[in-house]
Amino acid sequence: MFKALGQALLGVGLQNPKFVPVETSATDYEIRIYVESKWVSTSLRGMAMDEAMNTGFRRLFNYIQGNNQNKTKVEMTAPVTCRVEPGAGPACESNFTVSFYVPEQFQAEPPAPTEPSVFIETRKEFTAYVRTFGGFANEEMKKKELVNLLESLRRDAVPFVEQPYYTAGYDSPFKLTNRRNEVWILKQE
Repeated sequence: MFKALGQALLGVGLQNPKFVPVETSATDYEIRIYVESKWVSTSLRGMAMDEAMNTGFRRLFNYIQGNNQNKTKVEMTAPVTCRVEPGAGPACESNFTVSFYVPEQFQAEPPAPTEPSVFIETRKEFTAYVRTFGGFANEEMKKKELVNLLESLRRDAVPFVEQPYYTAGYDSPFKLTNRRNEVWILKQE
């Protein structure tokens, strides 16, 4: 438990999903091809991304602490992603899917969740446009960075899917400096 708490609180030594960087002349975003991988996820509906992230994180942290069929402790990974499917209007609920990457040790056969709202998903290979930014990311900051990324993609006339989009956080709330956050837009295939 102390190792998982240390990883969650300090964000050191965490496994990340594998990707291949794609060369680009853009200086304000990266292009990455993520390989197929498994993630443990939970979905929520609501008005506030920050609230959904907090609730989702707690559910998934319980899973990695052994609240799964095998009672297996699973190491913390990074990033914590949130897939956002915005509602139809400003006063509509959005769909949020909060996810932890399943460590390599369990990629072939992750422990089955026991909590009905937690599930294992396989993300097929995908290409993402990624904008990285620092600081303590809140919902407003993530939306601002998303708009900046969308503007860059339009400027460069690259094919992309506007929705859903992803946010990704690599650090615990206790890490004070050199924080890493991202927004991802999927490439239109």
